[in-house]
Amino acid sequence: MEERAGMRGFIDQMRECGGVIDYEDPVAADYDACRLAHGTDRLLLFHDLEGKRGVMNVTATRNALSQALNIPETDLVRRLSLAEFQGNVVCEGNLPMSAPDLQKIPVMKHFPRDAGKYITAGIVFSRYGATENASIHRMQVLDEKRVAARLVEGRHTYTLHKAAVERGDRLPVAVAIGVHPTVTIASCTRVPKGKELSYAAELLGGEMPVYRCPNGVLVPDAEIVFEGYIGNETTMEGPFVDITGTYDLVREQPVIEFTGMHLKKDFIYHGILPGGNEHKMLMGAPYEPSIYRAVGGVTEVKNVVLTTGGCGYFHAVIQIRKQTQGDGKNAILAALASHTSLKHVVVVDTDINPSDIQDVEFAIATRVRGDKSLLVIPGARGSSLDPCKAEDGTNVKVGIDATMPLGREDEFRRAGWD
Repeated sequence: MEERAGMRGFIDQMRECGGVIDYEDPVAADYDACRLAHGTDRLLLFHDLEGKRGVMNVTATRNALSQALNIPETDLVRRLSLAEFQGNVVCEGNLPMSAPDLQKIPVMKHFPRDAGKYITAGIVFSRYGATENASIHRMQVLDEKRVAARLVEGRHTYTLHKAAVERGDRLPVAVAIGVHPTVTIASCTRVPKGKELSYAAELLGGEMPVYRCPNGVLVPDAEIVFEGYIGNETTMEGPFVDITGTYDLVREQPVIEFTGMHLKKDFIYHGILPGGNEHKMLMGAPYEPSIYRAVGGVTEVKNVVLTTGGCGYFHAVIQIRKQTQGDGKNAILAALASHTSLKHVVVVDTDINPSDIQDVEFAIATRVRGDKSLLVIPGARGSSLDPCKAEDGTNVKVGIDATMPLGREDEFRRAGWD
């Protein structure tokens, strides 16, 4: 594989702007690396992660995401909302494989009650018929060549696997670890069917090399690639800490059996801290452009932020320029419809910075009346990851219109010297 469009190039880019912390001393894969990642948002490069190299916090901040995408931080959401998913993917040959052995990579155990070691930054590329997909799934290591993968019901990997099994087939997959962040972002984004690689290529400037695994699945430049199949075998998976920092349920999940492995020389293993800021960024940032587009259909939208305190997934702050008196509530409804896992939405004016929670709180404190500004929707579909969801999976959604009443702006405007 070539280095262009790869993880190493991005690490070098972050190093140039002082965004990398190097750890030369030995670091244990169980707990120690995770404790270090929890203590900072800077990219951590471990030079002795149980004898291997590893990286965490690759895109734990909006600034790192901005660097990866080469888009100014203040214009990220708007620019991503204009994506056409039309990048050019160029196959540059077949990827050689050796016998799989998960013991050769420093997979981490993150928290004491985890069921075992988990791959957390592995992108599962799958192909069945004419349909391709890429998405991140947590994978519990079972032995040297098998993992249990959490396939969320109704998502593309789940539906492709179901279609394959119903026809008596196995689903061919390849797991790529250590890719350029644009590939990771693309795999976390709801894109038109089969367009994840094209989207990544578009984000990289229009073109991206890929490589064909022996089972036919295409993968981008990656530090580590496992190829294999998902068949009928299942096992119990979990417990495991998810986005809320609490333990998710134990479920019966499919097993991926690996048949091949490709490692770069002196490879770099990428681990994502469960419930950490990189996890939250990858969960939330890909949804912000779709919310931006949806709100743009009802009013003039300026920015969307899924907040870190809201687990990067449940809380949105939406900045609008009001045109009519009801725009705030219309924006709330559009946002909730576009991202069904949203739980609380705050709509603010253009003088409020949606990334500054103190600024947002000021808007709530001075521009909200409980009898007029709240929108409460009980019995709505919620997220399976929310610990306080009802037994049937529903939840209560709350919208807060923290915008100034039209025509009374002078009464609410903050004093200043400009």
